[in-house]
Amino acid sequence: MDIETALHLYQQMLLARLFEEKAAELYTQRHIYGYCHLYVGQEAVVVGVAHNMQKHDSAITSYRDHAHMLTLGVQPKFVMAELCGKSTGSSHGNGGSMHMYSKEHNFYGGNGIVGAQVPIGVGLAFAHRYRKDNGVAVIFFGDGAANQGQVYEAFNMASLWKLPAIFVLENNHYALGTAEKRAASGENLHTRGDPFGIPTLLADGMNLFDVLDKAQDAISHARSGLGPIIVHADTYRYKGHSMSDPATYRSREEVDAMKARDPIELVKKRLLNDFAVKQTDFLKIEEKTMHVINDAARFAIESPWPKRSELERNVLI
Repeated sequence: MDIETALHLYQQMLLARLFEEKAAELYTQRHIYGYCHLYVGQEAVVVGVAHNMQKHDSAITSYRDHAHMLTLGVQPKFVMAELCGKSTGSSHGNGGSMHMYSKEHNFYGGNGIVGAQVPIGVGLAFAHRYRKDNGVAVIFFGDGAANQGQVYEAFNMASLWKLPAIFVLENNHYALGTAEKRAASGENLHTRGDPFGIPTLLADGMNLFDVLDKAQDAISHARSGLGPIIVHADTYRYKGHSMSDPATYRSREEVDAMKARDPIELVKKRLLNDFAVKQTDFLKIEEKTMHVINDAARFAIESPWPKRSELERNVLI
């Protein structure tokens, strides 16, 4: 990996992290209403996967979706405005935190129903196959969704039709708030594709470079016509399930131990050791990124609310 690529990936991860921290700040200031699910700690997964995607590929995820929008190229100000429910948001304020969407970037959500994005993602994979555009569908879901029946219906259909689907299981081990060992019969979620003949690649979701490698293999597999594949990314969220969750079901020692393996710090160390990047360079990147995020927050706060007529826009009766 060249230094330009490594710095770009570092900046993307930092953007996602600082954006989420600003979103938490705006939430406590009551600029953001409703649910708000933060991605802090999981940045290596979406950045590592998306780096291997092509522009015509599709992506879909759950309600923990801000970082996915940013990584796929949506401008931070439009994502922040959507979080605040403003008319300048990526979905004109109609989607909010849980239902981000950008057709321009082939990102189809943001879905508020646990696991519902998985069969929709298989539909996206079918569309790529039907159109013969050599595209793949990347479907992000969590360990909580891994226990939903519709996920296995989707696995079955994707395998049966050998669709170009990459199922990225972002396993942060706590779903909404229940530990994986208390929610899943058999704790090896990476074996869930076995009955359908879907292979699985195990990735350290706290290590960007491991995710990059596994995602590259997975996307090549699906794009070459070999059918669906699962990437099981072992990751961790530092915050609660949502802003209203104090996450008292985890010990401080456990959280601190995971923070010691912070994915952004790992990339930073790699840049320091292998590319001789200086601390002053990191400070410049952080200052520039923080400037972008502060501008995004200002844009969102100052943007107008949607007009009353927006209530009926895109509503099918």
